[in-house]
Amino acid sequence: MANVRTLKKDINYVLGDIIEAVYIWEMSTTGKPTEASSAIIDEAIEKFDGLIVKVNQKNVENKKSHFKQIYSDLEESANQLVDKINAL
Repeated sequence: MANVRTLKKDINYVLGDIIEAVYIWEMSTTGKPTEASSAIIDEAIEKFDGLIVKVNQKNVENKKSHFKQIYSDLEESANQLVDKINAL
């Protein structure tokens, strides 16, 4: 990992792209938000907030393993959200 700024950008880009995919799905199918699509967007925002809080933690003993865990959490969350989008 290069630095914390890069990690924050990765979190923002990945979850932002997922939210954008939901908006594209909405426009191509119903033309308006559904309960399921709104739930996915809300979940993505909650994941974003949680990951940013973890990144900003100052009292971490092993920073390298802490940031690796954040990356794996991001990947797992993104995969789950993409699966939910595909199920729409």
